[in-house]
Amino acid sequence: MYTKQVSIFLENRKGRLAEVTKLLTDEQINIRALSMADMADFGVLRLIVNDRERCLRVLKAHDFAVQVTDVIAAETDDKPGGLHRIIDALDRDNLNIEYMYAFSEKNSDNAIVVLKINDAARAVDAMKKNGISILQDNVIQDL
Repeated sequence: MYTKQVSIFLENRKGRLAEVTKLLTDEQINIRALSMADMADFGVLRLIVNDRERCLRVLKAHDFAVQVTDVIAAETDDKPGGLHRIIDALDRDNLNIEYMYAFSEKNSDNAIVVLKINDAARAVDAMKKNGISILQDNVIQDL
């Protein structure tokens, strides 16, 4: 029902993001989706990768602060109104979207949106009853 996202807390300084991408490149870990948010002193890099366990091991071994978070990967039509369909279903159920970002999927005519929602179980129910497909974690990692 959920997929797992790797959140990396980075000091807001030059070169820190390059350190992460270099480590992942060297380990042949593919970033499938990402989002980056910054604060004054640090940022949060959120990733969906093809090999989460190896990603976590590598980052922790290099003293990065990492955390795994449950998110929802919802699939919708890649056309005008596709995203609104998801947001409207959640809004009608009084659910709050904490953040979201898009997924890079090349093998489908559909778009994938990654969502962090205040009540994930209710959100999944709301999307399913509105015909919105939820992708399982194993499917996401294999894309």
